[in-house]
Amino acid sequence: MNYDYILVGAGLFNATLARLIKKQNKEAKILVVERRDHIAGNIYDQKLEGITVHKYGAHIFHTNDMEVWKFVNEVTDFNRFTNSPIANYKGEIYNLPFNMNTFVRMWGISTIQEAKEIIANQRKEIKHAPRNLEEQAISLVGRDIYEKLIKGYTEKQWGRDCKDLPAFIIKRIPVRYTYDNNYFNDIKQGIPLEGYTKMIEKMYEGCEILISTDYIKEKDRFKGDVVVFTGAIDEYYDYKFGALEWRSLEFEEEIIGVEDYQGNAVVNYTDRETPYTRIIEHKHFLSEIAPCTVITKEYPREWKKGLKKYYPVNDDTNQALYSKYEELAKKESIIFGGRLGMYKYYDMDKVIREAMDLYNEDPRFKKK
Repeated sequence: MNYDYILVGAGLFNATLARLIKKQNKEAKILVVERRDHIAGNIYDQKLEGITVHKYGAHIFHTNDMEVWKFVNEVTDFNRFTNSPIANYKGEIYNLPFNMNTFVRMWGISTIQEAKEIIANQRKEIKHAPRNLEEQAISLVGRDIYEKLIKGYTEKQWGRDCKDLPAFIIKRIPVRYTYDNNYFNDIKQGIPLEGYTKMIEKMYEGCEILISTDYIKEKDRFKGDVVVFTGAIDEYYDYKFGALEWRSLEFEEEIIGVEDYQGNAVVNYTDRETPYTRIIEHKHFLSEIAPCTVITKEYPREWKKGLKKYYPVNDDTNQALYSKYEELAKKESIIFGGRLGMYKYYDMDKVIREAMDLYNEDPRFKKK
């Protein structure tokens, strides 16, 4: 069978395209090919003990793009979840993002002016242009916040010392001189009431879906007028120029026989010694009631073949390598999209925006 569209990867990028195509042309023949044994990519969730569990880490939808917000709300209803993570540094508890609650706890102060003076004085430690991430962070927020709330977490996340990481990784650090614990500045924020998997199911309505199918190994089976590939671009080309560098994650899920384990959806562990970066307690996302709770610990890992790719290492070396693959892709009729296909970290709203822009600007998506 020849399809109008073959969408490789059943995540959010292709789900957006599928919905847009079907809204324009209900008769369009769309095949979705997914390597994993489920749809929804990294936003996949499933019920466990009556609790909606985010299987690949916390996913909180937030956006200032009102067209994107309208688009997702046509598919499903969202709650009004506010992301207010907590930092645990060797048993000391701090609010995130860095705000007056953080500063009062750290320095025992009571005024905004005191906080500003402490940070301003500590920033003076760096008297030259920052040469690495450590110097960059201190130049932005001072030594105390860096040592307790940035250094250990960042070194675990990237698998190397902050002095060995480039300064550009931290371009800015939000500092609020208010008592506002809302992590995001976006106008809209929430989580689908039915979960992300159900949302993605609705977006793929009317499509044929093949799971547990590796398109790269079996692509000669499939015939389509337009192919959108959201897997890894270097893997598609059999690592012709070498593998792009990624950071990976390992998740350790646990059912605990208490109603509430940590009192918050996300707690970051910012010391270097604790091996995981954070613990997620899933029931807090949708305020679900259950006699037990489900937590997930996140352990950063260096990526190697066979592991899942989460965070691109967008340094100059990797960007130059990606540019080589990008040039190869320009000679193909296939479209590369999404985080893996474009070697770029995207929040969920930006994934949808990229897919919308592709749909609106590429003539191959005009009604047939």
